[in-house]
Amino acid sequence: MAKIKHNNFLDTVDEVFSEAKHHGIIHLYAEDNVFTGRKIRVMQKDLYHFGTTGYLGLEQDRRLKEAAIEAIFKYGTQFPLSKSYISNPLYRHLEEKIALMYNAPVIITKNSTLGHMGVIPGVVEDKDAIVLDHQVHWSVQSAAKMLKTRSVPIEMVRHNHLDMLEDKIKKLSSRCKKIWYMADGVYSMYGDVAPMNELMQLCNKYPQLYLYLDDVHGMSWIGKHGTGYVLSKLKELPENVLLFGTLSKTFGASGAVAVCTNRKRYHKVKNFGGPLTFSAQLEPASVAAAIAAADIHLSPEIYELQADLSERIRLFNTLLTETELPLVEQNNSPVFYIGTGMPITGYNFVNRLMKEGYFVNLGLFPAVPVKNTGVRITISRHNQEEEIKSLVEAMVYHYPKALADTYTTPDKVRVAFQLPVLDTVPKKKILTEVHIEYERSIQGIDKEVWNRLMGKEGVFDWEGLLFLENVFTDNNRPENNWTFHYLMVKDQENHPILATFFTIALWKEDMLAPTSVSTQLEEIRKNDPYHLTSQVLSMGSPFTEGQHLYLDRSHPHWQLALTQLLDKMDELGLQSDTNMLVLRDFEKDEELSQLFHQQGFIKIMMPDSCKILDLSWNSISEYPASLSARSRRHFRKDIQPYEDRFKVVCLHQPDQDHLDQFYELYKNVNSHNLALNMFTLPKKLFTQMALHPHWEFLTLYLKAEFNDTNEEIPVGVMFCYKNMEVSYTPAFIGMDYQYTNEHQVYRQLLYQTIKRATELGFKSLDFGMTASFEKKKVGAVIIPKMAYIQAKDNYSMELMGAIE
Repeated sequence: MAKIKHNNFLDTVDEVFSEAKHHGIIHLYAEDNVFTGRKIRVMQKDLYHFGTTGYLGLEQDRRLKEAAIEAIFKYGTQFPLSKSYISNPLYRHLEEKIALMYNAPVIITKNSTLGHMGVIPGVVEDKDAIVLDHQVHWSVQSAAKMLKTRSVPIEMVRHNHLDMLEDKIKKLSSRCKKIWYMADGVYSMYGDVAPMNELMQLCNKYPQLYLYLDDVHGMSWIGKHGTGYVLSKLKELPENVLLFGTLSKTFGASGAVAVCTNRKRYHKVKNFGGPLTFSAQLEPASVAAAIAAADIHLSPEIYELQADLSERIRLFNTLLTETELPLVEQNNSPVFYIGTGMPITGYNFVNRLMKEGYFVNLGLFPAVPVKNTGVRITISRHNQEEEIKSLVEAMVYHYPKALADTYTTPDKVRVAFQLPVLDTVPKKKILTEVHIEYERSIQGIDKEVWNRLMGKEGVFDWEGLLFLENVFTDNNRPENNWTFHYLMVKDQENHPILATFFTIALWKEDMLAPTSVSTQLEEIRKNDPYHLTSQVLSMGSPFTEGQHLYLDRSHPHWQLALTQLLDKMDELGLQSDTNMLVLRDFEKDEELSQLFHQQGFIKIMMPDSCKILDLSWNSISEYPASLSARSRRHFRKDIQPYEDRFKVVCLHQPDQDHLDQFYELYKNVNSHNLALNMFTLPKKLFTQMALHPHWEFLTLYLKAEFNDTNEEIPVGVMFCYKNMEVSYTPAFIGMDYQYTNEHQVYRQLLYQTIKRATELGFKSLDFGMTASFEKKKVGAVIIPKMAYIQAKDNYSMELMGAIE
């Protein structure tokens, strides 16, 4: 089975954050000597603070500060002992007050991250299952995934897709005791909320369903006693709902709180909760500040504070409705999100606002999909009416300039967020330096020009693409009908700067996912063949491999040409309602990687490409000398001794019986290769190969004395394309696994392909992707490849292997 290097999530995030840091957006230091909450000093400039999560401003309340100071003098800076032995004297008072707020038993934790790590493994039993909303906070996802070691099923659904959740419940209900759906009450980026009424209806319909809700961003600013968004909808907490709130952020102090009305569950976590047992407890100052904050929450004052904040939120909402700014979610939460689409537009917009005197946050991957980058603005009681109004004025002025600077439009952003487009004509910079030419068939492009730019490798010379167009049209199954799109960007003198082609085709969303993921999904697809499949606009095609992009980097306008290409991709993706855009088969290139990221793409690793770049020996007898010493030993041990077991036949127009045999051999390999999980190619393809002069079938027949049938039988076949006498391309392979190991069929096929390419006088051989270890042993050069993907949501990107 092919081995693929799957992506390291932290490496991906590191690249994203490094780019944002380079633009002065994140990892900044405040420079204030004194904080008031209204302003924050950054890079020697005082900015109005629209980035806090202290929505009520309690962190600056004198009562909390005095309580914290007094506690330090009474109890010291810390109470260095595990709570399992003994708690700080103030803890009992805090627990009693928080329990009074919720009218339920509570567990105080150091913070919500450690809280989830302590609670989730305790409440989720081995016979339970977990279903994660894809946008649930990272701390919940991280804690839940620890349970994989206990074989607890962990599924994921698209954000707030309750129909998908219901499907998971049905699937898991027969083998799991409880099914825990984990979500946020208020989501930290867009400010959108969990659909509590619908979730409770599902709980009533499916008694196995339990809810684990992180409501830290819903805390204090709403609900009775400030207990948050979830309880503002539920009124009281049922036993099948476990709730997490915060004592930091808008509560004003530090720590977090788990609320659990099921006594057995509560005592289990209270007795032993991992980091709740072994980690340090909250410092006395934090506990005292939290007690002071709880007193405020238990008094009528909390409703005055909520109303005061609500007035500011209402003002901001009103002002935004009078603009054309793309507010992603309008509700009564203090979290607002103005979409920018591409990261580069977000960098530009945030920097403009900071220069105008406003501190805001940029929503970045992985908190949001890359193409859903935007500015997160939070409203607090610190913000006064005049700066709220002036912030809106600054955004109205700078937003279109940020779009123009980065060659995008309001409607392009709105489409990315599935918002209604504007009636006005979008203003966009007109590029006079370059222009794009677009065709739907290779027949619309001059053969000589295409082959000069693109036709020197793989199966995408002019003739090869015409062949593919004929094969992948007018088929019965949707996965076998592709549309082809050819693009060429030229300068004012009509010289090509860029050339490429795309296909829109149905992909399995786990095509590049770990084999373990695809194995599970293929079981589901036995009954639902199109489960988790979607239309993808991809550079190249599912059939082709190689350098699908010609780009003249010496041309002064090559970056403009690339921008034109990406704009056309967006247009095609929108017209066809594709779920994902893919730029693929690139070698390591930091400049391109940065450019693609700025345009909203995330880099993922692809299977390595394998090529023999030089077939210049005079005869195949010289071939072993070209190998390394280790590979020569492999050749003499695992290839040369087996050659006489086979009759090698190169067929150009095989009859139907042969084609039937070859197709079965191909399907054997395709079903085994879940590391590159693709749909089975149609039989029509192989029939058309037999009629095309550039294709041949390099076939291994196992001789009669080496099998039980007493006759020669086909056990392996390479489907090879002859590219303009430049490159020999074994595009696909078929094998009979009954004989593969005993007779070294795969290795023999590799060698016979090299032998055939040498006989025909080709200069190079393109072995394509996967099985790089075996191909390296026969002399192939291993070339790491990567792709850049942009999806509608992070759920699709996770399945494609972009994130964990």
